[in-house]
Amino acid sequence: MSERPILEVEDLKMYFPVKSTGVIRRTVGHVQAVDGVSFQVEKGQALGLVGESGCGKSTTGRLVTRLNKPTSGAIRFEGDDISDISPRKLKPLRREIQMIFQDPYTSLNPRHTVGSIIGAPLAIHDVVPKNKILPRVQELLEIVGLNPEHYNRYPNEFSGGQRQRIGIARSLTLQPKLLVADEPVSALDVSIQAQVINLLQQLQREFDISFLFIAHDLAVVRHFCPEVAVMYLGKIVEIADRDTIYGHAHHPYTQALLSAVPDVKQAEVGGRRERIRLQGDVPSPINPPSGCRFRTRCPMAQEICARVEPPLMQIGPRHKVACHFAGELGQSPTRPVTTSVLGVDDQGSPAGTSPATPVPTGPGYDQQWFDLSSQQVISA
Repeated sequence: MSERPILEVEDLKMYFPVKSTGVIRRTVGHVQAVDGVSFQVEKGQALGLVGESGCGKSTTGRLVTRLNKPTSGAIRFEGDDISDISPRKLKPLRREIQMIFQDPYTSLNPRHTVGSIIGAPLAIHDVVPKNKILPRVQELLEIVGLNPEHYNRYPNEFSGGQRQRIGIARSLTLQPKLLVADEPVSALDVSIQAQVINLLQQLQREFDISFLFIAHDLAVVRHFCPEVAVMYLGKIVEIADRDTIYGHAHHPYTQALLSAVPDVKQAEVGGRRERIRLQGDVPSPINPPSGCRFRTRCPMAQEICARVEPPLMQIGPRHKVACHFAGELGQSPTRPVTTSVLGVDDQGSPAGTSPATPVPTGPGYDQQWFDLSSQQVISA
């Protein structure tokens, strides 16, 4: 029996209320920031969460760390649901789950020294005696590649890369089992990005830390994460292992994202991968499109896409995709592949027949999946 995942997220939703103006502020709508997200993170592994700005990546990270309370859904950490636990029970959880914030300039208090910033969690959680806090802080500074003697300096005396290292040291203070890294290198120079990524990989190996790595840089995610999930407008549209996502993407949005990434190898041998240009703007999360949320910008969209939401169904041993016309670039089918699974016809109307064997849509992967070529549910 395989080891239980350290994190399981199932059907996670986060709706932020939109209030009307005036004396009596009524709720007139909701921003559907995260809407039915499911994934899991294996112990000691890293899952990359990618997508364009506003798709819900950072909100998902804040929900996992319980900085926000989800509207609904389950967040299971080491088998225990933490989505609705009390503040008193949250305190010991803070030692297990920590977050690296995106902006190293605003995530550190400018009025506190580096020593007090990194040492605060040790004092709050009473991890070590007071006379041992300073040596522990200096040890952490050395681990992340900073001078231990700079503990009495202020954040404004450090560069951007050094500040992010301070943030990483703070997140390591309580020896967490899971780190949520919210675009940890996006605010840094390219030359510094590689140093920070290599540092995170070294820490992952040394301390056996699991990562939920949030980013929009596909090259960084490919280097760091063995598994990648792609988000669009609050939903995961494709999730698979690294080689499958980058070599055999089946969702048109994933294919469009990958087409925008410069390919050094292709430039070396000549030729250029055709850029897929999406038309229109991302719809508002307050009033998302019916059916498939990507259909308003998808070149393959048909009537079924507007009428029926495609399920995030498993199509391989470690590959899930949410698309009625899933297929590799240039090999997309002309007829929807989800009709037998959903029990509908090509237009999305009820077909009058019972659906095929249900395909699992929860977190993780099952021993059965829907084979696109044979249109059958097969087993490993």
